[in-house]
Amino acid sequence: QLQLVESGGGLVQPGGSLRLSCAASVPGRSLDSYSMAWFRQAPGKEREGVSCISRTQYTIRYAESVKGRFTISRDPFTVYLEMNSLKPEDSGIYFCAADPQGLVALDPFPYDYWGQGAQVTVSS
Repeated sequence: QLQLVESGGGLVQPGGSLRLSCAASVPGRSLDSYSMAWFRQAPGKEREGVSCISRTQYTIRYAESVKGRFTISRDPFTVYLEMNSLKPEDSGIYFCAADPQGLVALDPFPYDYWGQGAQVTVSS
């Protein structure tokens, strides 16, 4: 069983930046065997895929709303989401997710493991 922990959320002004991190709750546990993704959910809205990355980093996908502003990356133990030029509509709870089958999708269906989420608020 894989448990994920997100960190790096917070309050930022429009146009600002944040970097989210996601790692296993057990220190030193590798995420290499999982494709990984970031999702977000705003109050009253459905959870939406933000970005995903394959095991090898060969395949990366972004939602149209974040292309050119967000960057996903990973190392053996952590997945990152660098968020720049943040807008108020980027606010929400950000979740990381892992798929042991290696699918790379912005749909939440394939992902078996989820973190508890990190709050991101973009406001002046």
